[in-house]
Amino acid sequence: MNKKRMLLSGAACIAFALPAMGQTSLEEIVVTAQKRSESLQDVPVTMTALTAETLEKLDVRDVQDLPAVTPGLQIKTSDASANPKIFIRGVGLNDFNANAAGAVGIYFDGVYVASPLAQLGQFFDLDRVEVLKGPQGTLYGRNTTGGTVNLAPKPPSFAPSFDGSVDYGNADNTKAEMSAGGTLVDNKLAARIAGVYEKDDGDMLNRLTGHTLNATDRWAGRASFLYTPSDDLDVTLQIHGGQNKGDSRYTYVRPLIPQTAQATGSDGLCRPSFYNSGQCTDLLGYANTGGNPYAGDFGVEGHDNVDLYGLALNVRWAVGKATLYSVTGYDFASRNDLEDTDSSPNDEFRSTYRAVQKDFSQEFRIEAPLFEHARAVAGLYYLHDDLSTDSEYDVLGALRPMFVTPQDPTGFSLANDVALVGFPYTQSTDGGAAFGQVDVDVTDSVTLTGGLRYSDDYKKFSYESTAEQAIDVFSLDEAKNFSSVSGRAAVEWRPTDQAMIYASYNRGYKSGGFFGGYTRDPADLAPYKDETVNAYELGSKTEWFDHRLRVNGAGFYYDYQNLQEFQLVERDGLTVQTYNNASNARVYGVDGDISAIPLEGLELSLGAEYLNTEFLNYISYGEDLSGNRLPSAPRWSLSGIVDYDRPIGDLGSLNAMLDMSYRSTVYFDSHQEFRLSQEGYWLTDARVGWTAPNGHLSAGLWVRNLFDKTYVVDINNLDSFGFDALSMGTPRRFGGYVKWHF
Repeated sequence: MNKKRMLLSGAACIAFALPAMGQTSLEEIVVTAQKRSESLQDVPVTMTALTAETLEKLDVRDVQDLPAVTPGLQIKTSDASANPKIFIRGVGLNDFNANAAGAVGIYFDGVYVASPLAQLGQFFDLDRVEVLKGPQGTLYGRNTTGGTVNLAPKPPSFAPSFDGSVDYGNADNTKAEMSAGGTLVDNKLAARIAGVYEKDDGDMLNRLTGHTLNATDRWAGRASFLYTPSDDLDVTLQIHGGQNKGDSRYTYVRPLIPQTAQATGSDGLCRPSFYNSGQCTDLLGYANTGGNPYAGDFGVEGHDNVDLYGLALNVRWAVGKATLYSVTGYDFASRNDLEDTDSSPNDEFRSTYRAVQKDFSQEFRIEAPLFEHARAVAGLYYLHDDLSTDSEYDVLGALRPMFVTPQDPTGFSLANDVALVGFPYTQSTDGGAAFGQVDVDVTDSVTLTGGLRYSDDYKKFSYESTAEQAIDVFSLDEAKNFSSVSGRAAVEWRPTDQAMIYASYNRGYKSGGFFGGYTRDPADLAPYKDETVNAYELGSKTEWFDHRLRVNGAGFYYDYQNLQEFQLVERDGLTVQTYNNASNARVYGVDGDISAIPLEGLELSLGAEYLNTEFLNYISYGEDLSGNRLPSAPRWSLSGIVDYDRPIGDLGSLNAMLDMSYRSTVYFDSHQEFRLSQEGYWLTDARVGWTAPNGHLSAGLWVRNLFDKTYVVDINNLDSFGFDALSMGTPRRFGGYVKWHF
C-alpha cells in the first residue's frame, strides 16, 4: 500500500473513532430483503444496500460495477452482454453455457431472472440495489446458495417528475438516461417511463485492421403503470425491453507452447518472462509479441447481439389484517454471438453461441399477524423455463488442407479435432415451491425466526452432438426430477433501540440439472445433484452518536455438499468443458462495514471482508485438488468512500467523491495455478460536481480507474490449443456529465 492510501485509511479510521457532535445523521435505508419494507438496520441478514442517490453519485452503471462498492462480491464475464458470473463470499459458478444457473439469484422488481441472457439488461432508473450475502433458502429459495441481488426500479408516482442525465467521455463513451412520470387519472392511475442508451468505442485495438473492439452499443426501456382503485388495492404493471448490438468480448492471448529450451518452464509451458518474446506460440504457431494487453491480431470481428423483452405484474391487496401479494413475471431473451476465441489471425478456434429463452413465473404470498407478537409470511411459487440453443465451435479450420482427400474435399477430420462441431439442445424446466416463515417476539427485545421451503424441479433435456452440421455424433433425451428442503432459523436480540445482535442458521440449495456445453461423450451429460449448504452466521448492527456512526459486522461458516463445479480440462489432447458435483467445501470469514459523518457535509464509509475457502475431498480426473481455494474468492476485499458536500452560498453546492476498492489475489479456476490468477490490486474512481441551489440541475467531471490500473477479470485456460485467453478490466475512462431532476 502506498503512502497516499495509508494516509487516507488512517484519516478514515480517526474520523470513525471521533465523530463530531451536532452533525447530520446517516440516512435510513429501507429494504425489502425479507419481502417486507423495513430499515436496513432491522434486518438480521448481512447485506449491502445502495439507494438511487448513492448509485448516481458512484456512477454505478450496471451489475458489473457493484463489486467495487460491495466487499465479498465478485463478478466476472467473458461475454459482452450476457452470462455474468457472480460470486458472493466465494460461492458462484464459472459456467458460461446458456442453461447454467448461478449460485446467486438476481431478482428484478420482485421477479427471479432465470435466464443468464437477461440478467444485465435492466440496470437503470433504479430505486435501490440490495445485495444479500449468504444462502437465502426460505423467501427466495431458488438457486441462492451464494446470495441474492435485488434490483428495485423506481416505481410510478402521482407526483410529476422529469429526470435525466447525459455523460460523455473518452473512447466516445456516451450514456444518456431519462425518465418521466406522473398522474394519468387523479388518485387512480399513474405512469413512469424510463430509458437508457449507451455507446463506447471499446478498449481493444485490432492491429490487423486498425479497428477498436470491445465496443458497447445498447439501449433499454421501461414503462410502468400504477393503478389504485382503492386504498386497499394497488396494481403495478411494468413492461421492459432492450437490445445489445455491441461487439463480442475480445481477449488478450497469451501463447503457451515454447519453441526454445530457454523459453521452456518446469511445467513444459512457456516461462512467464517469455510470453511476448516470440519464442512461444499457440498450437498453430502464432506468437503474440505485443506487450499491450489491450491490442491483438484478430482474424474475426464479431458481435454479441442480444434482444430482450418482458413484463412484471405486482398486485398488493390488503384484506383485514392480512396482505395478499401476487407477482407475475415473463421474460424473453435471444442471443447470437460470434466470437474469435483464439484471438489470433489464424483460423484456430471460433465460437458461435445462439440461444432463445422464455421464462414465466408466478408467486402468491400472504403476510399476516398470527397473534399479537407474531408475524408470518407464506407463499407458493411456480416457474416455467424454455431454452433452445444452436451453438457451434469451428475448431482448427486452418488445418483442413492437411486432411483433404478425394472422398472428402472439405478436410473434415473429427478424429483429429478438425471440424465444425455443434451442440444444439433444448431444456424445459417446471419448478414449484411452497414456503413459510414466522417471526415471534418472545420478549420486547428477543425475536425468534423459523422458516421452511420445499422446492421441486422437473427438467427435460434433449441434446445432440453434431459435426459439419450434418453428422450426428450422438443424441440424448433425458428427464429428471430434483427436490430439496431448505430453510432458516434465527434469533435476534436488541439490547438497546440502536443495537441488534443476531445468530442464524440457513440451509440453501441449488437445483441439480444437465450440463449444457459441447461434448462427444454422453457420460458428460449425466445429471448432476443438488448443491446444498449449511450456513451459520453471528452478526451485529449498531448505530451510535445520534445516528452519526453506523457499525455492522458478521462472522460466518459454510459447510457445502455436492458443490457444482465447472472446469476446462484437457482430455485426449483437447480442452473440454466439464460440469459435475466436484466435492464438499468449507467457507468461513468475517465482514463488516462502517459509515460515519464526522464533519458537516462529510460522509465516510469503509467495508471489508476476510474470506477463507477450501475444497474438501476433491479428486478431479485423477488430480487431487483438495485444499485448494475456490475460484473467484479473494482472501481480502475492501471498499471505501469519501463523500464531501460543501455549500457555496447562493451558487448551490460542490461535491467531491472518491471511492476505492481492493481485491487480494484471485484464482480463476480450481487448480490454484499462479498463471491463472490475478494478483491483488486497487481501483480508484473520482467525481467532482456542482449542484444548483434548488437541486434541479447538476454538472461535473468523473474518472474511472483513476490510476489506469491494468488488471484481469477472467482467464480461460485453453492450453491444449496453446494459449490462455485473458479478459482485461476496463482501462481509465474520464469525462463529464449533466443531470437534471424536476
